[in-house]
Amino acid sequence: QRQIQHDIRGQTAREGYVCERCRSRPEGVRFIRPPVCERCGLPYEGEIVGAFECSNCREMDLQFSRARAAVVASTLILDVIHRYKYRSAVWFEPFLAGLLVDRAGDRLRREGWDAVVPVPLHPVKEREREFNQAERLAAGLSRATGIPMLRGAVRRVTYTETQTRLSRSERAANLRRAFRCRTEAVVKGKRLVVVDDVLTTGATTSECARALSRAGADEVSVWTVARGL
Repeated sequence: QRQIQHDIRGQTAREGYVCERCRSRPEGVRFIRPPVCERCGLPYEGEIVGAFECSNCREMDLQFSRARAAVVASTLILDVIHRYKYRSAVWFEPFLAGLLVDRAGDRLRREGWDAVVPVPLHPVKEREREFNQAERLAAGLSRATGIPMLRGAVRRVTYTETQTRLSRSERAANLRRAFRCRTEAVVKGKRLVVVDDVLTTGATTSECARALSRAGADEVSVWTVARGL
């Protein structure tokens, strides 16, 4: 996949070092707007009246009530996320966190959720990367909304290889029972928002939601920065 060459000259940490020219390109920042699948948030072109569920969701056993994302996983967004996660380019964090807060912040405050829960990394992967990108993004969303973050409420108990090259069914099988709640008391009876960087098939966030639901969460929804098409 082609990477975009970013010109960070003149840009500051406040913009996350992504210039307006890069943001405005066709392969740049594309905010997700209706119509979208009511369940997974997959955007559709054209006019669709009323709520609908896409064919992919009807075929999958998704455990969250609904998933939403701030932007389409364009070339620019995937490039930035890849550098952020795998090359420790943490200077992109204000840009990514800003997209999430911009689209999710007011909505989550209005809906009255009890806590945000970052998708955990397996300890081995977290040691390799030295940070969990989902946790840092969730922390920014928590600060902006005043909704508490439940750090460590759910843990990853199974080490899995990267999901990037796997099919939808392979991703689901790869993640089966990969997550477990530390204690039921922390999540029981609560409405929770699972936070991650990218949603593609929904397999990762669905399994995380499954663990939270089994521990007694009343409802689990999902917010991510980007949505794969």
